[in-house]
Amino acid sequence: MELKMEVGKECFPKQRQVLILFLMLGVALAGWKSRRYSVMEETESGSFVANLAKDLGLGVGELAARGARVVSEDNEPRLQLDLHTGELILHEKLDREEMCGPTDPCVMHFQVLLKKPLGVFRAELLVRDINDHSPEFPEREMTLKISETSPPGTAFPLKKAQDLDVGNNNIQNYSISSNPHFHISTRTRGDGRKYPELVLDKELDREKQSELSLTLTALDGGSPPRSGTAQVRIFVLDVNDNAPEFAQTLYQVQVPENSPVGTLVVKVSARDLDTGTNGEISYSYFYSSQEISATFELNNLSGEVRLLKKLDFETISSYELEIDATDGGGLSGRCSVSIEVVDVNDNFPELTISSLTSPIPENSPETEVALFRIRDRDSGDNGRMTCSIQDDLPFVLKPSEENFYTLVTNGALDRETRPEYNITITVTDLGTPRLKTQHNITVTVSDVNDNAPAFSQTTYTLRVRENNSPALHIGSVSATDRDSGANAQVTYSLLPPADPQLPLASLVSINADNGQLFALRSLDYEALQAFEFGVRAADRGSPALSSQARVRVLVLDDNDNAPFVLYPPQNGSAPCTELVPRAAEAGYLVTKVVAVDGDSGQNAWLSYQLLKATEPGLFGVWAHNGEVRTARLLSERDAVKHRLVVLVKDNGEPPRSASVTLHVLLVDGFSQPYLPLPEVAAAEARADPLTVYLVVALASVSSLFLFSVLVFVAVRLCRRSRAASAGRCSGPEGHFPGHLVDVSGAGTLSQSYQYEVCLTGDSGTNEFKFLKPFFPSILNQDLGRKSEGNPTFQNSLGI
Repeated sequence: MELKMEVGKECFPKQRQVLILFLMLGVALAGWKSRRYSVMEETESGSFVANLAKDLGLGVGELAARGARVVSEDNEPRLQLDLHTGELILHEKLDREEMCGPTDPCVMHFQVLLKKPLGVFRAELLVRDINDHSPEFPEREMTLKISETSPPGTAFPLKKAQDLDVGNNNIQNYSISSNPHFHISTRTRGDGRKYPELVLDKELDREKQSELSLTLTALDGGSPPRSGTAQVRIFVLDVNDNAPEFAQTLYQVQVPENSPVGTLVVKVSARDLDTGTNGEISYSYFYSSQEISATFELNNLSGEVRLLKKLDFETISSYELEIDATDGGGLSGRCSVSIEVVDVNDNFPELTISSLTSPIPENSPETEVALFRIRDRDSGDNGRMTCSIQDDLPFVLKPSEENFYTLVTNGALDRETRPEYNITITVTDLGTPRLKTQHNITVTVSDVNDNAPAFSQTTYTLRVRENNSPALHIGSVSATDRDSGANAQVTYSLLPPADPQLPLASLVSINADNGQLFALRSLDYEALQAFEFGVRAADRGSPALSSQARVRVLVLDDNDNAPFVLYPPQNGSAPCTELVPRAAEAGYLVTKVVAVDGDSGQNAWLSYQLLKATEPGLFGVWAHNGEVRTARLLSERDAVKHRLVVLVKDNGEPPRSASVTLHVLLVDGFSQPYLPLPEVAAAEARADPLTVYLVVALASVSSLFLFSVLVFVAVRLCRRSRAASAGRCSGPEGHFPGHLVDVSGAGTLSQSYQYEVCLTGDSGTNEFKFLKPFFPSILNQDLGRKSEGNPTFQNSLGI
């Protein structure tokens, strides 16, 4: 089959000609020539015509796989292809006369369309005539007027019969009933049609026989033959020696097919040299078919031929008229009128979709979308066509055989960019004015899972307050997928934590459908301030695509921890007693309350407040550091023992607090013995043995050190002169020289102190008398605290 790039039509320059497609198609069709099949008309529906699978060299399964179908020129479903057997069968009875009329041979052109790859195979079906019509004369009776002076051998044409069959089944011969005056001669015209002539064999004599009646018979060549008859009445006329003569024996005219009804087509004119009634001329059709009589009107007097209905070039392109001019004497003349119908561009192009594929998958390479055929019933430039689509679409038209076009994609499509295309196919002829036909098709693009879900953020930061209720909704993650359907349905899941020690499965869960995150248990800020984990969003496509995001959860502190006092200790042991010398000035640091809070931020900001005191106004607590100081100078009237209750409060909402009790003992310097309270003695008895051992060891070391110092001092004092030391120290039983005792920080004291002491011989208690302390700075206030609750240490100092 010859592959044409253009079949009488053109396509706009926009269309791309892909030669490779046509070369491949040409190779596929190289072994195929247009074939002609034949069938008798009136054959029953379903009758076998041909085995197309065998003729095409294809398997039966391949025909079905490639979507084989039969398309005829006039789109009438007269043929049907059985895809199971590959046989071409009749879909309906065929009437040759209805299909082709007088045209012989009657050939129906059709194509066999194959897809994947595209293939168009041309073929023809010859519809053979059967003798199913009898000849028919246009009139049941014909009248002839013949002059009695007509010489033998004169021929008188008769109206021919009409037979719808063709070939041998058409009229082959005429005969006339037996008579002594005439015989029939069958003539053949240039178009092959046969018509009868009545030939005079013997002169007529009007006086003997003025009228004859004969039977004319038309016979076709069928088997068996069919016939039709008409009566011929012959009137013998008196002498009329001049017959009418036309100015032209042949009139040739052209009439545009869009001429309105009533248009003058032609005017024939004849003249007769006779006078009177023998010179009066009337016009009539010598022979007219039903189509001619319905289309043209002949004026009997003027010879004008006018249109009775509109012409259609595509139906009948020409007419042949035979017109007789008859005078009053019965003589006649004849002329022929040849009418050519001129085509005008009055038919819009036609477009027939043979196949349409929609939807088409996105990302597919060049894909066939539609196969269609265009047709224009006009001729010449009026029938030449161009075909185009919009310029801004990723599609291209490719011409093929027999005015077929293929609409294919021009590259891969992206559903997310454009999910649907409205394509307008425009077919325009080249006539004047140009006529065009537009056909709209909608092509949808089906989704392919080519987009992974995308999170709205790469990192999410969520905040949740500690002590939350279990199953609390703490936030959400969100991902969207540009695909559609199941490819866009997103499911969420938690990724394994990077830290294997993080019990993520017991901390949070995620709703797989909407990405909502829930805390599975109550969180404790003091145990876990923040943690991170990954979240995956996966679609339900095949294969599934996914993406990840990081979620950081910050646990917000709640004021759920009360302050905890570190000092003084609150462990149930003997309470600490703070020693304060009565000589202490205002602002003297008694002790410092040390507390901590497990919370953070303002929940851990601590403030201190003196809640209760044995003697209000004597002591004060600094609000920010917990230092307990004397508020004024001490006096002899102040009680020796004081109990202070200090409140430690955080800055949370609501605030939490703790309290601590301080025992303060006022002493005169540090010479007054420290007498523990009864409850203190009881507490000491219950002290931890380890603490007792430590205290005993510390006291022993301190005593040994003090004894060494005393021995050293005593030796030095013995060497001094009594006179030099008499003014410094005296007593009832002897005077001892004044000296300095250096108490260093080798024991539990944090600083070194020097005291000037005098030992009295009559002292019953053998105590030191602190006359005047010597120190470079303020008295070490920790001395009392170091000796509190430690009798051994006090004894080592002689307190």
